[in-house]
Amino acid sequence: MNFDLPGHLPPLLERMDAFIEAEIVPLQAQHQQFFDERREFARTDTERGGLPSREWEDLLSQMRRLADAAGWLRYGLPSSLGGSGGSNLDMAVIREHLAAKGLGLHNDLQDESSIVGNFPSLLVMERFGTEAQRATWSPAMLAGERSLAFGLTEPGHGTDATWLETTATLDGDSWRINGAKRFNTGVHRATHDLVFARTSGRAGDARGITAFLVPVGAPGFEVPFYWWTFNMPTDHGEVVLNDVHVPADAVLGEVDAGLDIAQAFVHENRIRQAASSLGAAQYCINEAVRYAKERLVFGRPLAVNQAIQWPLVELHTEAQMVRLLVRSTAAELDREHHMAVSDHVAMANYRANRLCCEAADRAMQVFGGLGYTRHQPFEHIYRHHRRYRITEGSEEMQMRRVAQRLFGFGRG
Repeated sequence: MNFDLPGHLPPLLERMDAFIEAEIVPLQAQHQQFFDERREFARTDTERGGLPSREWEDLLSQMRRLADAAGWLRYGLPSSLGGSGGSNLDMAVIREHLAAKGLGLHNDLQDESSIVGNFPSLLVMERFGTEAQRATWSPAMLAGERSLAFGLTEPGHGTDATWLETTATLDGDSWRINGAKRFNTGVHRATHDLVFARTSGRAGDARGITAFLVPVGAPGFEVPFYWWTFNMPTDHGEVVLNDVHVPADAVLGEVDAGLDIAQAFVHENRIRQAASSLGAAQYCINEAVRYAKERLVFGRPLAVNQAIQWPLVELHTEAQMVRLLVRSTAAELDREHHMAVSDHVAMANYRANRLCCEAADRAMQVFGGLGYTRHQPFEHIYRHHRRYRITEGSEEMQMRRVAQRLFGFGRG
């Protein structure tokens, strides 16, 4: 196996860095309150239930417009959508590279907003939508005229998605949906919610779940509140659906086969998110090493102490192992169906997320009292990435996925 990066990537990363320095860094400097010790308070609108402030979201939109004009935002999209057809391996390397630069407008961890867009909802639409849906939705999503929240998790069900209790039944020529969804990220700014509901079968069956494109303004669709979380601002809405009617063409993909859409959404997203966690972990390691070399304790650099060296050596070694796993898995995703390598995706994701939390915690320890302050970025990195050990499938469920392949039980 060739472990060298594809030849086009190193110069591409250099051009990307030049764009960030020329266009994004000056813009960030004008809004430093969103990136220094004030960041969580400046980003959060407490009067609107803890939602992101409009000023913060406007700044992210401005960043994306600059990136799109420069040809970066759509890099991972096919040429038919104005992109460069960037591979999963490309995206993994890029995501790691951007996160390793630290906190910044170029790649905000909390919002997963980056100069190189991820577009999981758009890719799902392109893969599963009908020709008519793609013609309507894809251009509108790129233009920001339509957007999707993701309604899979429920008050009583998280990773056990096949046990969801939301139902959809045929009512004449439309579907009637009843149920509730939890942690619908971004529903406050979405035009539609991608709601997964049982349309046939029994609780626990993988077959019988259907995905629906539900307008957030539909009668009976309510967002009673948003969950305040460990890392703020929050955009994780609670959604209640009471006799919400949608037409037959609101079904995305095949009736009863919606779980395929959910799995496709998370697998490509998981490997890219794992790469971001890896990059953030490497940033924490690098910063801890730099500080340990500069900080004098008892007249000597802190770095000469093995109690400082060895934990960082362990983390740096783990980062290299996770890097090879993430990149090899991303390359497999470019060659294979995502379900064929789902165990490798699970390995990469849960190990990268755990690594990031451990690296952020160790960086706090090396920095001492300063590391515990909000004037350093480590508490923000820790609080953000701690969520990924739960969301998009808890690490326990991802380990279970690996066990299914390892021991040969359950669904392949």
